[in-house]
Amino acid sequence: MSGSKKPAKQSDLLVGIDFGTTKICVVIGKMASEGVEIIGIGKQASLGIRKGIVVNIPSTVEALKKAVEVAELMAGVEITHAQCGIAGSHIKSFNSTGVVAIKNKEVGAQDVERAIDAAKAIAIPTDREVLHVISQEFTINDHEGVKDPLGMSGVRLESKVHVVTGNVASAQNIIKCVNQAGIEVSDIVLEPLASAEAVLTSDEKELGVALIDIGGGTTDIAIYVRGSVVYTGGVPMGGNHITNDIAVGLRTSIQDAERIKVASGCAMASLLPNEEIIEVPMMGGRKSKEISRSVLTKIIEPRVEEILSMVSHEISNSGFKHLMSTGVVITGGASLLEGFPELAEFILEMPVRRGAPQGVGGLLDVVNSPMYSTAVGLLMYGKPMTSDTVFKVKDQENVYGKVITRMKTWLGDVF
Repeated sequence: MSGSKKPAKQSDLLVGIDFGTTKICVVIGKMASEGVEIIGIGKQASLGIRKGIVVNIPSTVEALKKAVEVAELMAGVEITHAQCGIAGSHIKSFNSTGVVAIKNKEVGAQDVERAIDAAKAIAIPTDREVLHVISQEFTINDHEGVKDPLGMSGVRLESKVHVVTGNVASAQNIIKCVNQAGIEVSDIVLEPLASAEAVLTSDEKELGVALIDIGGGTTDIAIYVRGSVVYTGGVPMGGNHITNDIAVGLRTSIQDAERIKVASGCAMASLLPNEEIIEVPMMGGRKSKEISRSVLTKIIEPRVEEILSMVSHEISNSGFKHLMSTGVVITGGASLLEGFPELAEFILEMPVRRGAPQGVGGLLDVVNSPMYSTAVGLLMYGKPMTSDTVFKVKDQENVYGKVITRMKTWLGDVF
């Protein structure tokens, strides 16, 4: 690529960093009249992340710098701020309500703020911190389902919110990695919420839907009802477990197992059209062997069934399964496996579609894949960067104070 990178007006740029178990993905976009326009993308294998959690800071920083460099070259800009995804088994969430008396008999911004403060005033362990407080709806007197209560008359205001908490150290490690790569963190967003912004339609959110984001190390879940998120969770299993099963079952390397999975894998034996033959490289310089594709499927299908069964259990325990009128949307790199939607429909017993980023312009042909849903969603979830929303490691003691202050808006502007 010719030309040099140039600093762009940061208020026009949107940058998302997806810290995945398999890859670190950096996407650069800018605001356009029709929405978000993707102008750069870079990805690099992540060696320092396990199940969504940073376990090796130097390796993570090195991979991040390489991904940033590729994205900057493609976009022709230098980035200084980014919105970062966070996931992992340390994430815990719950729904909460808060009730306050309305001052002056008309709902004002301070009443809404107090109602949300009351809803999130729940004791949590000292090693955890609130990441998101997302407004669901309000009740004024006995009138339920109010989305925007400002200016309405009443004496009693009740707020319903979804609260997401995470391990403090996990969030700080992400901030540290990004800072060491020369970038400042403007926001940390729960990854399934970001993916939902990229792949779900407003009708699906309103009528009820579950997003299932199948990553390398974890499978994340977000359920939406009446336009708001009502449940977030996940299971500690993903596409890497399928790859490992193939490597063990076929006695091949992890790299070759991943290649075979992508090129020839199928999650449902009944969908195989005929008895195809594939070649499997052996380790230690031994001669390659040929196997039928059905043998590969017999390795893959049980693991996919296990993942989907765990997801089904999570959805049933959430208490919202009966409200998911439009069914399920699957996304993430592992969802590209042939037969995954069909097997998911069978196990989850509801309609399933595969979701990819939508509603964006620019390099759509590059990012139009489920594997980029989280990174693209981070752009759509956020807004242009401003200097008052920057978090640095040297300010870690103040980071969460700033976050809590920002969360007090009823729109759920979150950390």
